Amino acid sequence: MFDISFSELVVVAIVALLVIGPEKLPKVARTLGAYAGRMQRFVAQVKDEVNREVRFEELQKLQQEVKTASLQVESSIMAGVSGMQHVTDTLKVEAESATKPKAKRTRASAGVAKIDESPSTQTDATSFTDKDSAKPKRTATAKKTNAISGAVIKPARASKKIAD
Repeated sequence: MFDISFSELVVVAIVALLVIGPEKLPKVARTLGAYAGRMQRFVAQVKDEVNREVRFEELQKLQQEVKTASLQVESSIMAGVSGMQHVTDTLKVEAESATKPKAKRTRASAGVAKIDESPSTQTDATSFTDKDSAKPKRTATAKKTNAISGAVIKPARASKKIAD
């Protein structure tokens, strides 16, 4: 703090001895030492306070930067999610329009195929399936058999002629 050389310190000590006197010099020296110590502690506290305030301001700036960055990331994520939702909604609409239920043929009691316009799917074993249906297609080699008798079951075919 103070740059005092040894010779300057000796001069100050001789002047203090002459002015104050030998009886009061030790007491004055202790008092000056105590004040010097208090002054050093006070200066150290002020430095610590200033350093804390500077660090606090830096942390606030850093916190603000992190908030800004997180908001930017959040907005970009939300934009991506909304874009993906738009794409999936578009794909759903396209898929729904491509897979609208077509007219289904069902077995009529007279052996003639009749058209069923209802959107619900039929689970009746006697109904025919559409070529776009979710059921697997039968090949020429796949045959249905009766579970009890083991006999081969041939599907009934609708007559092309309509009975008069």
